[in-house]
Amino acid sequence: MSVIPAPATRSWWLEDALAREGGAAVAAPPLDGTATVDVAIVGGGFTGLWTALILKERQPNLTVAVIERDICGAGASGKNGGNVGGYWRALTRVSAALGDEAALALARLGTRAQDRLRTFAAAREALWWREGGALVVATTARQEASLATALDTMKRLGVPEAGRSMTRDGALALCRIPNARAGIHYSEGATVNPARLARALRRAALDAGVRLFEGTPMTGLSAGAPNTVATPTGTLKAGHVILATNTELARHPLAAAHLSVFSSYAVMTAPAPDTLARIWPSEASAGDAAMFLHYFRKTPDGRVLMGSGSGPVAAGANPAASSNTSDRASAERAAAGLASLLPDFAVPIVASWGGGIDVASDQLPFVRTVPGQQIHIAAGFSGHGVNPTAMAGETLASTILGANDEWTRSPFVTRRLPTLPPEPFRTVGGRAVRWGIMTCEAAERANRTPPAAARVLAALPRQLGMRVGVR
Repeated sequence: MSVIPAPATRSWWLEDALAREGGAAVAAPPLDGTATVDVAIVGGGFTGLWTALILKERQPNLTVAVIERDICGAGASGKNGGNVGGYWRALTRVSAALGDEAALALARLGTRAQDRLRTFAAAREALWWREGGALVVATTARQEASLATALDTMKRLGVPEAGRSMTRDGALALCRIPNARAGIHYSEGATVNPARLARALRRAALDAGVRLFEGTPMTGLSAGAPNTVATPTGTLKAGHVILATNTELARHPLAAAHLSVFSSYAVMTAPAPDTLARIWPSEASAGDAAMFLHYFRKTPDGRVLMGSGSGPVAAGANPAASSNTSDRASAERAAAGLASLLPDFAVPIVASWGGGIDVASDQLPFVRTVPGQQIHIAAGFSGHGVNPTAMAGETLASTILGANDEWTRSPFVTRRLPTLPPEPFRTVGGRAVRWGIMTCEAAERANRTPPAAARVLAALPRQLGMRVGVR
């Protein structure tokens, strides 16, 4: 495998989006002085921007402000792989955790979010929105059994049309993955340029009258009537405050017991459109069925992104851990996945990057309100954020507007969250389980029996009745 570029602070996606904006890519000024609004949103990524837009859509006279410590799209939203879909692929896991009815309700709400994304992208061709479903392939016997279970779940729940069983030859016809054994092609699935999407949401929010302050980190928050958000050069007062800050919420009292900070890394190739057209004729996004999955997609200009969800676990759920953005070994695993899954696409890698992901204790997002206060959080997107952040935006808007609807009655709001082990057991245990699962999956891909110690550690979350880290 050739040497790849060291993980960059900004993703290839964001560099592309900013270059496309050219001279128009000017940051909004930071907050200076005191401002008062109805709703203050901390975080200018997908969750914050969708919430701002949906609030203005539902109640145009509402005053809304967003503060972002960097520029919109610089965080997790702009680092995303750009594979877009809801929860049909997670029916087995969600039904086991929450029941069949809740699993179907969540998947159908995800389809509504997918419709919103499609509508938003339809007038913006530059977002690179492409719909071809989502292909999940099995490359080991264990993964093949996982796909069989998913097919059985869809049939049992009366939604067999959500995913179509694929033979090896059928999967290869969509994308030439030589080590594929079988697959499922889910009808709901799209790809998008995530940083261009974030920047388009930014533009739409400004056009809707949302006030935006970039280069404006929150330095303090005081509850009251109104609530007060402190920043280095100003103060933002608001009746409602939304915290949409990804891994930073691992420190928040409402989330600390339910979030771990993992990380994910991606590599991007140079363009080779002719080669790509031969080996990937469909518009389907792709991924394998591993626990620490590989997710991959093509771009309209002939590139391939390959991502790996196997990055380090932050110590003590510390979102500032440097290993969450600069771990070369994780980037190299993504590159190795590219060589293994798409060996016929032997194209140089031109960029790599990584970032923290807020993994919920049951791998589902949650929206909560601080008791007795008008301070709200949305967290736990677990690396699947493009579609669920739109769902969170709907849910937060309904919460703030006092609606009793399908969003405020959804599992995002109503379910009981499992509690993770306390520190230091969470970090030590998480790192040990990660090693066990990675070792087992590497051995299975090589058709070897995993070491006994790895098997024991990989099985530990299931033995303890946990819902995260379970193969």
